[in-house]
Amino acid sequence: MQGTNVLLSVDVIEGYDDFGAPIYREEYEEIEDCLVGSPSADDITSALSLYGKKIEYIVGIPKGDTHDWADKTVIIWGEKYKTFGFPMTGIQANIPLRWGQNIRVERYG
Repeated sequence: MQGTNVLLSVDVIEGYDDFGAPIYREEYEEIEDCLVGSPSADDITSALSLYGKKIEYIVGIPKGDTHDWADKTVIIWGEKYKTFGFPMTGIQANIPLRWGQNIRVERYG
């Protein structure tokens, strides 16, 4: 199996407002070796029931990745998607391949 590179939006603090709250700007960081796969019919049905969203892909996140993937924009093959839910993870040592977490993405923009 071979992964692909995706662009993940990351929030960078640009400054602070008058109340001391951070002001963010969005940048994209390339994440290498992500596995992009099609969801099963059960995954699609569950996501529609639980979140009211249609899964386009499930992205396998490489083991050891420390990025925040919750509610982020992801660019896959030049198209924009939005993650939803939290990354699904297992015990890293018990997962045989290079990907230790999965995140759902929906079409965006």
